[in-house]
Amino acid sequence: MRPDVDERTLNVDVAPAILIPDGTMHGNPRVFSQRIRTDPLSTIVTIAIDVATAAAATAVGVAWAARAHDRVPPIWMCAMYVPIVVALLAIRSTYYRRLKRNFLDEFGPIETTAAFAAMMLLSGMLLVGVHGRPGETVFKIWVSAAALMPGGRLTRAAIQRGLRRRNHLLSPTLIVGNGYVAHQVINRLRTSPEYGLDPIGLVDAEPPWSGAVGRGPTPAIAYLGLPDDIEQTISQTGAEAIVIAFSRTHDEVLTNVVRVANKHSLRVWVIPRMFDVIGERTRIDHVGGLPLLSVPRTNPHGFQFGIKHFFDWSVAAIGLLLISPIFLTLMVWVRLSSPGPIFFRQPRVGRDGRVFDCLKFRTMREPTDSFADFKLKDGAAPGGVEGADRRTTIGRFLRSTSLDELPQLINVLKGEMSLVGPRPERPVFVELFDMQIRRYGERHRVRAGMTGWAQVHGLRGQTSIADRVEWDNYYIENWSLALDLKILLMTLPAVLHRE
Repeated sequence: MRPDVDERTLNVDVAPAILIPDGTMHGNPRVFSQRIRTDPLSTIVTIAIDVATAAAATAVGVAWAARAHDRVPPIWMCAMYVPIVVALLAIRSTYYRRLKRNFLDEFGPIETTAAFAAMMLLSGMLLVGVHGRPGETVFKIWVSAAALMPGGRLTRAAIQRGLRRRNHLLSPTLIVGNGYVAHQVINRLRTSPEYGLDPIGLVDAEPPWSGAVGRGPTPAIAYLGLPDDIEQTISQTGAEAIVIAFSRTHDEVLTNVVRVANKHSLRVWVIPRMFDVIGERTRIDHVGGLPLLSVPRTNPHGFQFGIKHFFDWSVAAIGLLLISPIFLTLMVWVRLSSPGPIFFRQPRVGRDGRVFDCLKFRTMREPTDSFADFKLKDGAAPGGVEGADRRTTIGRFLRSTSLDELPQLINVLKGEMSLVGPRPERPVFVELFDMQIRRYGERHRVRAGMTGWAQVHGLRGQTSIADRVEWDNYYIENWSLALDLKILLMTLPAVLHRE
């Protein structure tokens, strides 16, 4: 232990140093499973999928036009659609390897690029004087591409996600740094294999330590030595990626780590110091050679959120009108299931700390003494079945499908909630969590939501409240109508696939 380090900070469980025999990866030919998860083969596969689906769309469009007795332009000209659409996708950086490939993020760029490529193809045909009405054939090619190309990307994303969840296609990853943030990264990567990174060891000037007292035990991870020995560590472990977290190591040493990683063609990620305020819309400007992060401002009281609230009110009003037969039927079933009111009203804390009655269909019978014995799990949010299971038959169905929350559309119409936002909590728990959880109170900058970014990522019921706060504040800092639509589209699969 270094003499200048606070002993209280380092007095935690330390994983023993693990020596990984030299030569396990270094100098040996890489197998296909290793090549497919790294560039250039990973990007080549994506391009090949787009080429195949664009070619299939062209063939379908031409055949469709022939069956419709359209005057089909020369086949070679129709085939030019394939290189045009692939080139445009490359220009739009859609082949850039993101850490987590999400189909909903790819859908919009693919659709707009497919349409723009069709317009370019048609313009080219008209410029060279193709006879007849080439627009009819090009239209059919575009419609086919709009259906087939997203399907190819969806298939790729689903296969990749499934393989990663079975611990395949995971890149061995070194974590450079120490303390709470480093171990938070380790835990998150281990519980979320869809990111494709497998933390195999920690590199730092000090053995693993978890940070401040009360933030949880140190994850079991091999200590692989000093940052100064990073080249040897890469050779011994066959690492393919590096994540640089917070460390007491001097920046000059960490800069050398990045340069060595680049020399070995490793992917490198750096966690910024002020990560709480760094969002997806953050830009990098330069003053000479000095990079500056331009941090966007989120104003929940600005006109953008006014547009959001109008969208919420409109969708809630139209939604209630469309589902009114189902809504009335559920009301009757709840009323007949057991004595009691149809709606369950519970005080919840909303925007700016205001308390409102959150509505749900009643799913339970009158409480018994066992309900008073319920104790909240340490570090978990309340929710689900608390105490004795008093759910009615219809109540079990409503909860399993989340239909019990449909009355919250009324809360949205009243301006107490939004369709998307942090889930509201009871006042007694808000006071408790505000003292225990960092940044918990910042969730109340916006209206509470019927669904949220945390919920579509599996944080429902009695799950980690700290993780919920992290996801909720990410949503607020990065809010857009597109993100709201994305969350709404992710909600149904999340409900259907939850345990």
